Amino acid sequence: MLYALHELAYHSATPFRIGAQWARDFWSHPFNLASETAVGRTVYASAELFESLTRRYGKPAWRLDAIPVGERTVRTTEQVIWASPWCRLIRFARHIGDLKRAGKPANAPAVLIVAPLSGHYATLLRGTVETFLQDHDVYVTDWVNARQVPMLEGRFDLFDYIDHVRIMLAEIGPRAHVIGVCQPGPPVLAAAALMAMDGDPNRPASMTFMGSPIDARLSPTVTNQLAEARPFAWFRSNTIHTVPLPYPGVGRRVYPGFVQLYSFMSMNEERHRDAHHRYFEHLVQGDGDGVEKHASFYDEYLSVLDLTEEFYLQTIDIVFQQHLLARGLFSHRGRHVELDAITDIGLMTVEGAEDDISGVGQTQAAHEICPNVPDARRVLHVQPEVGHYGVFNGRRFREEIYPRVTAFIADNERLSAVPGRPATAA
Repeated sequence: MLYALHELAYHSATPFRIGAQWARDFWSHPFNLASETAVGRTVYASAELFESLTRRYGKPAWRLDAIPVGERTVRTTEQVIWASPWCRLIRFARHIGDLKRAGKPANAPAVLIVAPLSGHYATLLRGTVETFLQDHDVYVTDWVNARQVPMLEGRFDLFDYIDHVRIMLAEIGPRAHVIGVCQPGPPVLAAAALMAMDGDPNRPASMTFMGSPIDARLSPTVTNQLAEARPFAWFRSNTIHTVPLPYPGVGRRVYPGFVQLYSFMSMNEERHRDAHHRYFEHLVQGDGDGVEKHASFYDEYLSVLDLTEEFYLQTIDIVFQQHLLARGLFSHRGRHVELDAITDIGLMTVEGAEDDISGVGQTQAAHEICPNVPDARRVLHVQPEVGHYGVFNGRRFREEIYPRVTAFIADNERLSAVPGRPATAA
C-alpha cells in the first residue's frame, strides 16, 4: 500500500512540476529582461528547487568514457562481460594506445569492485572506479533494480548474491583482486572462503573490505542499533511492500529504495536541509560552481533502487541480528563456511575513523575471523578524519587510501602471479 501511495504522490505532483519547469525556463530565458533582477532570480531559484525535489531520479550513467591519467587522457570502453536478471558485470576496458602514451602498462592487475546492494546504484562508486582505473583493469557489479525484474525470474537472496560473486570472479579469470565496498563485505568474504575450500583456481589473490559490517556487534552505530532493537518480525511487517503497476516487477515484494533513502537522509536531516538552502542561495546568486557541485551529488544520491524481500530480510537476520559469519556459524546452501580455509588470499581492511554507518572495528574484525591469512598478506588501515563515504571516495581516498590499496594489490599480485595472464586493455 505504501508503494502505491508513493507513486500516487509522485504523479499527483506532476502538474505542479511541469509548471515549475515552465517558470524556471521563463525566468532564466536570456530574452526575458527581468531574468537578472532580484525577483527574477528568486522565482527561478524557487522553481528550480521545487522541480529538483519532486522529479524522479533514474539510474545515472557511468560517464567514464575517458579518464585523466597523469597529464594524459585515457579512453575507456564499457563492456558487459556477464549478466543475469539481477546484475551486469561491467568492465571498463582502457585503450592500449592511450595507456602507452600515459606511460602505463597494458597488463594491469584485474580488480573486481563489488558495489553495495543497499539502496543506491553502483554508479555511486563512479569516483572509486575512476581512481582504480589509473592502475588496474577494473570490473564492477552493476546491480539491477528489483522492481524492474519480472516475477517469472524468481527470487534473489543473500545466497544468490554469494553465487553471483563466485561466478563473476570466474568470468574474470584466475587470481583477480576483489574489493567489497560497505554492504558486500560479508557475502564477498563468504564467497572467497567457499572458493578456498574448493581449491577454486579463480579464487581471488586478495580481498579488500572498505567500511564493511563484517562484525556489526563492534562499535555499533545508529544503523546497527536499529537493526538489533527491532524484532525480525517488525522488519517483515513494516519495511516490505509490493511493487505496483506499471513496473515490470509488479507483484514482487521489495524493500523500496525510497524507504532506504528516507532512512539515510533522516540520519543527517539538518545537513541535507542546509545543503538545499545553500543550493537555493547559489541559484539566486548565479553561482554555477556551487549549483553544479550540489546537483552532481544529489543527482546520484537521490537515485535509488529496490531490494528483493528475501535479500533484505536475510541481510538483516544473518548479518545484523545473528552475526552468523562473524560467529563462525554461517552456512551456504547446507555447507558450513570455513573462514580458516583462507590461506593464500591477501586481506586488507579500510575504515573511516568517523564512520557513522560501519563503526571502527566492524571491518577489521575480518582479520580475527580469518586466522590463517599470512601476516605478510595482511593490512589494517584506519583513515583519520573521514566518514563512511570518505572511505571510498573523495580527496582523502584518492591521496591517502588508494595508494595503500594499490600497493597491497601489487604485493599480492606478485605473490599470486598467474603465468600467462593476458593483456587487459582494449
